[in-house]
Amino acid sequence: MPVWCCRCSLAGHFRNYGDTETEGEIYNSLVQYFGDNLGRKVKAMPLVEETSLLEDSSVTLPVVIIGNGPSGICLSYMLSGYRPYLSSEAVHPNTILHSKLQEARHLSIVDQDLEYLSEGLEGRSSNPVAVLFDTLLHPDADFGYDYPSVLHWKLEQHHYIPHLVLGKGPPGGAWHNMEGSMLTISFGNWMELPGLKFKDWVTSKRRNLKGDRVMPEEVARYYKHYVKVMGLQKNFRENTYITSVSRLYRDQDDGGGQDRAISAQHLQIEKSQFIKRNWEIRGYQRIADGSHVPFSLFAENVVLATGTLDSPAHLEVEGEDFPFVFHSMPEFGAAVSQGKLRGKVDPVLIVGSGLTAADAVLCAYNNNIPVIHVFRRRVTDPSLIFKQLPKKLYPEYHKVYHMMCTQSYSADSTLLSDYTSFPEHHVLSFKPDMKCILQSVSGLKKIFKLSAAAVLIGSHPNLSFLKEQGCYLGHNSSHPIKCKSNPVEIDAFTYECVKEAHLFALGPLVGDNFVRFLKGGALGVTHCLATRQKKKQHLFVERGGGDGIA
Repeated sequence: MPVWCCRCSLAGHFRNYGDTETEGEIYNSLVQYFGDNLGRKVKAMPLVEETSLLEDSSVTLPVVIIGNGPSGICLSYMLSGYRPYLSSEAVHPNTILHSKLQEARHLSIVDQDLEYLSEGLEGRSSNPVAVLFDTLLHPDADFGYDYPSVLHWKLEQHHYIPHLVLGKGPPGGAWHNMEGSMLTISFGNWMELPGLKFKDWVTSKRRNLKGDRVMPEEVARYYKHYVKVMGLQKNFRENTYITSVSRLYRDQDDGGGQDRAISAQHLQIEKSQFIKRNWEIRGYQRIADGSHVPFSLFAENVVLATGTLDSPAHLEVEGEDFPFVFHSMPEFGAAVSQGKLRGKVDPVLIVGSGLTAADAVLCAYNNNIPVIHVFRRRVTDPSLIFKQLPKKLYPEYHKVYHMMCTQSYSADSTLLSDYTSFPEHHVLSFKPDMKCILQSVSGLKKIFKLSAAAVLIGSHPNLSFLKEQGCYLGHNSSHPIKCKSNPVEIDAFTYECVKEAHLFALGPLVGDNFVRFLKGGALGVTHCLATRQKKKQHLFVERGGGDGIA
């Protein structure tokens, strides 16, 4: 297994795939991206040996994407040259948007003014490009309509931008780790990526398609298949773990010298002498025998598409680390499916008021396991997710919400046999004898004996590979990045981090949890990179070729 360096990823993997068309495709795009001078260097580069060192590399990848879930997959699709155009026969139900689209229908959406197209649109995302792309792919979906997309896609290979997508597991990201027995919250067609209808794919895999909602495991298989059928495999690397993403600086007096890491103290003292250059990405790849092979890459742009499911949120209370306390649905579901909680007299405690907690309630309830359901909010809180879901489409979640409202604990009652809710309560502590102490908003404390507990109150992204754990990228730099309360602060139309140039963020990191909206991030980033590529080409032509990168 080779240690990756930039030459490994650009030249060495031609040897691995043996695809002359791929080699020519990447070479041509590199020439276009960097100019003929650097293009000649790339063409002349020898295939590197497995022991090559990072310092030997003279080429930097235009883009490295960290995370291979639907955000990373969709971005790879667009960076591979797939371009969306307004279909000739399409009429968008939003007449104002349709009129705007008609003005430049000869251009792909990537090459149009996204701010102009997004103006005035409303949707369930705070990111305007996400709303724009969603309404193009699923017109009036929030009103219950199933209109076809107004876009058609063309593969334009001259738009290919070399990139790598790094992920811990197979393409699909966290979807491969979700509880297989639960239905997705979104309709199947909302989970699909451009160019491959989910319904067509899933129909070919099973005979009976009841309803529009599907199992997470089917979504995971769809994403894995999508990468293969769209010819994106050459851009993906599995079993990769990132340990460091850092800026490299170049001494302004060192004309054409080596990029190098500069200590924070040195940089502060002599900041004027250094200019920001590219990114260095370090990590390791886990191979079949369990060993770790380190790699290093240079990248001009880095895209964060890691999602937020890496680190389950904790209550930070005494006893939370006892083995009977779970922090993920897969852990809890496994304990139930293995029969560890069946026949127990004592209830399970489920903490949380979101959909994952509701899944756990349903899992226990359907297996005749009594439930104590604890959450901080009032049942009438308008921000509860259940109030945003139509009853007809999500009957099982409304069943949980109905129980939350009607089967709540009161001081003069005892626990109900199957389910009891504790609104406006929180856990004070867990005890070694499998007891927990709850406290109400009024300060009243209660002690209960448990058979298990599941703390399902959300999760945080793991951005440990960035300085300050990535906190400095958020709207509030003194707090960790969180999807709802403290997302990464980005430019609304390019998805570039406000506080770090050439670093982009997609999906849950910027507040878009639903697949239907995270696709807009791919459009924003592709638009930004394509625009910059055109500017580089223009400067290169103006300078008559030159001796370096324009």
